[in-house]
Amino acid sequence: MAQVKIYGSVQSRAARALWCARECGIEFEHLGTDSKALKADPEFARINPNGKVPAMVDGDVTLFESMAINLYLAHKYGKSLWPTTIGDEARTYQWSFWGMTEVEKPLLTIVIDTFMTPADKKNPKAVEDAKTALQSPLSVLNQALKGKSYLLGDTFTIADLNLAAIMAWAKLVKLDMTGNSDVANWLDRCLSRPAFRGK
Repeated sequence: MAQVKIYGSVQSRAARALWCARECGIEFEHLGTDSKALKADPEFARINPNGKVPAMVDGDVTLFESMAINLYLAHKYGKSLWPTTIGDEARTYQWSFWGMTEVEKPLLTIVIDTFMTPADKKNPKAVEDAKTALQSPLSVLNQALKGKSYLLGDTFTIADLNLAAIMAWAKLVKLDMTGNSDVANWLDRCLSRPAFRGK
């Protein structure tokens, strides 16, 4: 039986942890694809008292929050994913947290309105506001990727995985990347990896 257990459906932020585990090449057990059942499970409440996914168990280590899970897995198991200098470690944290604070909320606003909101409750202004809000971070990211294949240089790392896992929603909603071709090309490189596609 696999020591690492990852809880949450592939339609949730657990997809990020599943991608990371596949990149690390580890055996893992994917559990709890039914979020409602998990919330009612007292065993799961001991793993994540917030009652949300993803969550992870690795022996006596339990974690929640997708970025924390991924940083842990990459550091412990993903030798090629983990940066080799302390400066790049700091940049890994920077880009992981930046994705959560600058990119995730506006992208999620568009995803929810596009795919989960009934036609009579859609909010085109909120979507346009979210698209406008994304222009500045996209420009920042585009500039950071100039002359590089990946965030830390020529090698795909956990920094790329964590940010690309958020930015994947941009593909889902067909976000216009005009003027940000370095971002578009980087995202294509990241999302073309077999481990992202579940292989």
